Amino acid sequence: MGMLFGKPKVSRITDHDRAVLQMKQQRDTLKRYQQRVEKLLESERELAKRLLSENKRDKAKLLLRKKKYQTEQLERTEASLDTIEKLIQDLEYTQIEAKVIEGLKVGNVALKKANELFNIEHIEQLLDETKEGIDKQREITDLLSGALSSEDEEAVEAELNELITVEHQKAMDKLPTVPSDELPVTVPETKEKDNLPTKKIALEAQ
Repeated sequence: MGMLFGKPKVSRITDHDRAVLQMKQQRDTLKRYQQRVEKLLESERELAKRLLSENKRDKAKLLLRKKKYQTEQLERTEASLDTIEKLIQDLEYTQIEAKVIEGLKVGNVALKKANELFNIEHIEQLLDETKEGIDKQREITDLLSGALSSEDEEAVEAELNELITVEHQKAMDKLPTVPSDELPVTVPETKEKDNLPTKKIALEAQ
């Protein structure tokens, strides 16, 4: 049905993942067995005590022999658990290492591409062109800032004075014109009534 209505789903579980999962399942099985044996040993120990209290020494001894065998089995189980735990850790660590190596590969490819962009010959050519442009600009700056002959300096000075004279003349032309003729002097007229006191004083003096 999946093939009819679309592409089949691709499983993302790898063989490495399956191996780790199987090891964990075996570990869990051994742990359950270990817990069951530990409970059984405890109960058999209590049973052996009860048989001794009932003077059933042979049965108690047989039970203790069985308990001893199960204890040895339990010790082997614990050793197997330690081995499986170590294998699981090693498998998980190899998976981490694989991811690190893959990351290094990707980084190495990216670094190679970056190095292709920064080709040594291209960089040297770019630096030479930049140095050539700087030297040319410095030469132009030197020419404009004073590295001229005495004749060139005199010509520049003369042109500067000419520009100053022209600008000064333009400024003078914008000032208002001052008339050269003398202005007429206006004498205020003396009114007749202002002379009356003077005439009166003269008559009194006669």
